[in-house]
Amino acid sequence: MSSISYQKFRTKTSLFSFRLLSSVSLAESPSVYNDIHGSELSPLEPVQFITDWINAGKFTANDTKVAHAFCLKKGIFHTNLFVANSLVDGYFKSAHVLNARQLFDQMPKQNTVSWNVMISGYNHNSLYLDSWRTFCRMYSCGIDPDQFTYGSVLSTCCSLQSLICGQQIYSLVVKNGYSANTYVQTGIIDLFAKQGSLKDALTLLYSIPNSNVVSWNAIISGAVKSNENQLALDLFCKMRCGFSLSPNSFTFSSILSACGANEELQLGRMVHGLVIKSSANDIYVETALVDFYTKCGKIDLAASVFSHMRIRNVVSWTCMITGLVQNGHSSSALVFFKEMINIMKEEINFYTVTSILNACDTEAATQLHCWILKSGFYSYPVVKASLVNVYSKIGEIDSSEMIFFEIDELNHIGIWVSIISALARDGDSVKTFSTFCRMFLEGLKPDKYCCSSVLSVVDCLYMGAQIHCYASKTGLDFDVSVGSSLFTMYSKCGRLRESFDVFLQIDAKDNVSWASMIMGFAGHGFAGRAIGLFREMLCGETEPDKMTLISVLTAISNLQCSEIGKEVHGYVLRRGFNDQNLILGALVNMYSKCGLLRLSRKLFETMSEQDYMTCCSLVSGYAQTECIEEAVFLFRKFLLDGVKRYRMDSYMLSPLLRTASLQNQISFGAQLHSYVSKIGLESNVSIGSSLIFMYSKCGSIDDCVRVFERIKEPDLVSWTAMIDSYAQHGKGVEALKTFEVMKESGVKPDEVTFVGILSACSHNGLVEEGYYYLNSMEKDYGIEPSLRHYACMVDVLGRSGRLKEAVSFIDGMKVKADGLIWGTFLSGCKMHDDVELGKLAASRLIEIEPDDAGAYVSMSNMWAGVGHWDEVVKVRHAMRGTGMKKDPGWSSV
Repeated sequence: MSSISYQKFRTKTSLFSFRLLSSVSLAESPSVYNDIHGSELSPLEPVQFITDWINAGKFTANDTKVAHAFCLKKGIFHTNLFVANSLVDGYFKSAHVLNARQLFDQMPKQNTVSWNVMISGYNHNSLYLDSWRTFCRMYSCGIDPDQFTYGSVLSTCCSLQSLICGQQIYSLVVKNGYSANTYVQTGIIDLFAKQGSLKDALTLLYSIPNSNVVSWNAIISGAVKSNENQLALDLFCKMRCGFSLSPNSFTFSSILSACGANEELQLGRMVHGLVIKSSANDIYVETALVDFYTKCGKIDLAASVFSHMRIRNVVSWTCMITGLVQNGHSSSALVFFKEMINIMKEEINFYTVTSILNACDTEAATQLHCWILKSGFYSYPVVKASLVNVYSKIGEIDSSEMIFFEIDELNHIGIWVSIISALARDGDSVKTFSTFCRMFLEGLKPDKYCCSSVLSVVDCLYMGAQIHCYASKTGLDFDVSVGSSLFTMYSKCGRLRESFDVFLQIDAKDNVSWASMIMGFAGHGFAGRAIGLFREMLCGETEPDKMTLISVLTAISNLQCSEIGKEVHGYVLRRGFNDQNLILGALVNMYSKCGLLRLSRKLFETMSEQDYMTCCSLVSGYAQTECIEEAVFLFRKFLLDGVKRYRMDSYMLSPLLRTASLQNQISFGAQLHSYVSKIGLESNVSIGSSLIFMYSKCGSIDDCVRVFERIKEPDLVSWTAMIDSYAQHGKGVEALKTFEVMKESGVKPDEVTFVGILSACSHNGLVEEGYYYLNSMEKDYGIEPSLRHYACMVDVLGRSGRLKEAVSFIDGMKVKADGLIWGTFLSGCKMHDDVELGKLAASRLIEIEPDDAGAYVSMSNMWAGVGHWDEVVKVRHAMRGTGMKKDPGWSSV
C-alpha cells in the first residue's frame, strides 16, 4: 500500500508544488497570521510562529498549508527538524496523509522523532499496515527506536490483531533495554491481553515492580473482551487490595461489563458505590452502569441511573433501549425510542434502530419500517437484516422475503444469515436449503450461522451430507454450534453412528451439544448409551444444566431403571435444581415410567405449577400399571381444575382408553368416548386407534368400523388396528379388503400389519392368500418375515388340515423353529387328531422348552381322544417325573 502511495506522490509532484506556491502567496498577507494566532507576528520569529500554531491546535488542511508556506518562505523547513516534524504531524492530523508522506520524504534529515510522527500519524488515520511498514523501514535504515516508537508500533500490532508481530517487537524491547519502561510495558500488556494471551500478560504484569493503573486496565479490559469475566473480577479485587491502586473511569467501565456478563449484582452494586465515592461517574461509567443493571434484570435501577445522567449520548440511549427489549419491556422501549427521536434526532445510528426493531409487534414493525425508509436507514445492510428477522418473528415471512428480494447488493453475509434463519424458523426446509445454495451462486461462503440454521430444518440425509462436506472443507465442523447441528441432523435421520462421530470431533463441547447427543441416543432406543454419555460428561469439566438433566431423565424413563433415576435425582437435589418445574416434570415422568407411582405422585404434588404434560405422564403411568381407579380419579381432578387452562388431547385420553379396554371397563370407555365426541377429538388418529382397540376387545366390530370411518387421516397404526379387529372376529375377507384399501391410500404396511393379515388368513382358512402375503412381505416391501409371521402361516396350514405341508414349511424356513412354531403346529395336530405328527411336534417342543407343561397335556389329550389309554398313562408318568404340574383353570364368572 505504501509503495503504491509513493508512486502517486512521484507523479503528482508538480501539482503539489503548485499548491505550495498558492500557499506562499497566502502567507504574504499579515491577516492570515492573525487568523492562525490572535496577534500579528514578527517575521523574525518563525519558530515561535510554528510553536504558537501547534499550541493553538488548529490542524485544518488550510492552516497546515499556510504554516508550510510560511516555513518555505522563511527558509527554515530544510534547516529546522522541529519545524519539519511539526508540519508532517499537522498534515497527518488534518487527514492529508499523502502530503505528510511526501513532506517526510523531502526532509533532508530524519531523526527518531520524525519516524515516530509518521508511525503515530498512520495510526491516527487507521492506516495500520502503513504504520507497520514504516517501522520496518525505520529499523532497516538503522534508526534506533525509543520508548515512544515501541509504544506506537505496539498499538499498531493491537489494531492489526497480529500477536506474532507484537512478540517480535517485545523481543526488540527486551534486547534494547526498554522492558522496564512503563509506557512500553503497558503497550505490551495491552497487546497480549487483547489477543487472548492472558497468561503472558499476567506474567508480565506481575513482573513489573511498580505497575500502574493503566497496565491493570489493559489486562482487565482484555479479560473482559476474551469473555474471561471471572478473571477480570479477580484482577480488580487484587488491584485494589493487593496493590492498593485506585481505579479510574476506564477501570469501572470494564469491571461493570464483567459484572453484567456474570450477573454479579452484589459486586456490581459495590462498584457503583466506589464510583460515587471516587466521583468518577462520567458518561462512559454511567452508560456502563445502565448496561450492568439491565443485564442483571434490574430495569428500575437502570432507569434511575439513566434519569440522573447529566449528559446522554446515543450510546447511553441505545443501551437503555436494548436493556428494556432484552428484559421484555417492549412497550417501554418504544416509548424511550420516541423520546430519543425528539431529543437526539441526527445522532441516532443503525445500532439504535436494530435494537428497537426487536421490540416490535406487527403494527409497530410496520410504523418503524416506514420511519426507517423516511430517515434513510434502509440503506444499511444490518438494518435490512434486522427487518427480515423482525418480520419472521411476528409470523410475516412473506414480508421478510419481500425485503430480501428488494436488496440490490447481496454481498453482506448478515442479510443471508437473517433470511436463512427466518425461513428455518418458519420450518420451510426446501426454501431454506435453496437459499443456502443460492449463496454459492452469488459468490459468498456461508458462515457457521447459515450452516446451523439450515441444518436445523434439514431432515434429508442427502442434503445434510452435502452441508457436512462443505463444513468439513471450510473447517466449520469444528465449531460447536455447527457440530451440534450436524449430529442432531444425523440423529433425526436415524444415523446414530455418524451422529456420534461428529459429536466426538467437537473439541469444546457445551451443554447444548451434550444434551442433544444424550437425547439422540435416548430417542433412538439407545438409553444405555445415553446414560453412559452422561456419566462421561460428569467426569469432564462441563457441569450439566437443566436441559441435559431432562435429556438423561428421558433416557432413564425409556430404560425404566429406577436406581439410576434415583442417583440423578440426588444430583438434582445437590445442584439445587429441585425447585424448577421442568426438571420436576421430568422426574415425575421418569418415576411414572419406572412404576414408582407413589414417588411420582409425591413430586407431582410439590410442583408449584402442575403443567399439562406432567399430568399426562402421571395419568399414563397409572393407566399402564392398570391402576384404573387412580388414573380416573386424577383425570377427573385435572379435568375440573385445569379444563379452563388446557385442552385435552390424545396424550391424556389414549392411555385411559387402552386401560379401559384391557380391564373390560366398557362403561368407563363409553363415557370417555362421549367426552371425546363432545370436545371434537373423535377424528384424532391416536384416539381413534385406541377406540378401535377398545371396541374390538369388547367384541363390538360395528363400533370399530364407525370409529374408523370418522378418523380424518388414518395412519398405519389405525389401519392395522382395524385389520386386527376384523381378523379377531373371523372376518378375514373384510380384513384383506381393508388391507388393499390401505395400500391404495399410500400407507405402507409394516411387520405388525402383516401379522394381522396372516392371522386373518388363519382364522378363515385362506391358505393360498397366506402364501401370497408371506411372499409379498419380502418381495414388495423388503420386510424379513419373523417367527411370528411363520407361526401364523403354520397356523393357516394346521387349521386347514395340511399338516404334512406344514412340516415341510417348517423345515424350509430361513430361521430355526422355536417353541411358538412347534406349539402352533401341535395345536393343529390336536385339532385333526394326527397322533404321529403330534408326537413329532411334542418331542420338538419339549426339546426346546422342557418346562412347558402344555406340550405334555396336549399330547395326553391326543392319545385320550383316539382311545390309547396306555399312552396317556406314559405321558402322565413322564410329566410327574419332571416335577411339573398343570395349573388349574379358573374363571372370573
